[in-house]
Amino acid sequence: MTRKLYRSRTDKKLLGVLGGIAKYFNIDATILRIIYVLLALFAIGSPILIYLIAALIIPEEPENPEYQEANYQPVDDNK
Repeated sequence: MTRKLYRSRTDKKLLGVLGGIAKYFNIDATILRIIYVLLALFAIGSPILIYLIAALIIPEEPENPEYQEANYQPVDDNK
């Protein structure tokens, strides 16, 4: 099973980008957020723009984490 990068639905402060990245790399989201804030303070502008672009590109985590598009079977209510 391949891992996919999603914006987190549960571990988010703004849009869930850093929570999703932390989950993908199996690291603590708080550490990642501290690093991000330090980068945003000293890099002036670029990290904020990158965050917003990532929020637009990275899809939100599915509501049901066990949901797999490949295994999706539509339900036939007519039976």
